[in-house]
Amino acid sequence: MKGQFWKEKTLSELSEKEWESLCDGCGKCCVHKLQDPITQEVSFTWVHCKLLDPQTCRCQDYPNRLEKVPSCLKISAQNIQTIAPALPRTCAYRLLHEGRDLYEWHPLISGDIQSVHDFEISIKDIAIHEEELDEDDLDLFLVDNEDF
Repeated sequence: MKGQFWKEKTLSELSEKEWESLCDGCGKCCVHKLQDPITQEVSFTWVHCKLLDPQTCRCQDYPNRLEKVPSCLKISAQNIQTIAPALPRTCAYRLLHEGRDLYEWHPLISGDIQSVHDFEISIKDIAIHEEELDEDDLDLFLVDNEDF
């Protein structure tokens, strides 16, 4: 992947390898979200999916995640318009969809996959595993959306 392909192509023009490299590894898309039934506003929680490795902020079974976690969102160029509000404001897919650029800590800019953790953008070691609480208690773990 030469150059800054994300500036040269639209999301729908990206190869699979380019698309996957946009993920910064923050893990924020893997937290449970609550949606207000009236306003449709999405709120994030500090509770992460059972497949997320809290040390690496990566899915432990990425190829099979959609079968194992039916509520998992598969982000694609075809659905980014709909899914964007459910993505963190720092997410590369959302940023590019909204016509903005990647942050300096993004691994494609910094050249370091650890930079997302070093800049404390990820949920590494701070989110709670979903199996540690009752699903009805998710609203007790809401995040200020400005932090996401």
